[in-house]
Amino acid sequence: MSSLASGDRSKSTIRAYRSDLEAFIAWAIENKHATPDSLTRRDLRSYLAYMSERGDQRTSIVRRTASLRGYFAWLHQRNYVAVNPTLGLSAPRPHSKLPTLVVREQLDVLLDADWGDDAWSRRDRAVCEVLYGAGLRVSELCTLDLDSVDWRQGIMRVMGKGRKERLVPLHEQGLRALRLWRDEAREETMDASSPSEAMFFNRRGHRLSPRDVRRILDSRVSLGHVHPHALRHTFATHLLEGGADLRVVQELLGHQSLTTTQIYTHVSKSHLQKVHRDTHPRG
Repeated sequence: MSSLASGDRSKSTIRAYRSDLEAFIAWAIENKHATPDSLTRRDLRSYLAYMSERGDQRTSIVRRTASLRGYFAWLHQRNYVAVNPTLGLSAPRPHSKLPTLVVREQLDVLLDADWGDDAWSRRDRAVCEVLYGAGLRVSELCTLDLDSVDWRQGIMRVMGKGRKERLVPLHEQGLRALRLWRDEAREETMDASSPSEAMFFNRRGHRLSPRDVRRILDSRVSLGHVHPHALRHTFATHLLEGGADLRVVQELLGHQSLTTTQIYTHVSKSHLQKVHRDTHPRG
């Protein structure tokens, strides 16, 4: 785990990798492998097959394979194993799945409906405006501080995956919602233990958590569940449909690889095809 921590991975990533390795070690012991150097590539393939047979999701198997690669690379670098058995080990390719978008009716409720002007309504409005208006990951939103925002220029400094910082603009409506929260409601939600630098708080006065954000969306949308990440997907898709350059969208989202961003071009094409089918006389 020390190699994970030194790589500036998030706490949730470290927890997931630890869980992956604990599950693998339990399987290895059950199958009479006393030490790591007794495991071969064939044994690891048997483990992948075991996970597949019991019905694990492909995405989970892919992540667990990555955990094993990191684990055995670490062991090999420190001479705990003579050969790295994960070399040449291939995991099943995850299913290609298009991102889920927020439908127009749900966006109207989140961004245009009158929720009132109490402190929590101010907070919830600002949260939704930032998630959709800047395309942040929910973890990035939760770590925002007051000084993360250049209030004059309308630019946010966001700490992304791998502790990589990027600058993201926020539209005027989003800034207005943030200012109303900051100036007229934020102090009402704080107590003596609240971190004074944090942008958003939950009802216990603590910094907002991803679970709190999911609750906000669930409570504000009566037209079905909306996952916070769907707002990020919708942000990217709407930019591309409006003519934004793919590399600009990549920069705004904080994607390391352009390939990751390209999924949204497929979503846009799907949207165009649906419009054509629904509106063309011979669609």
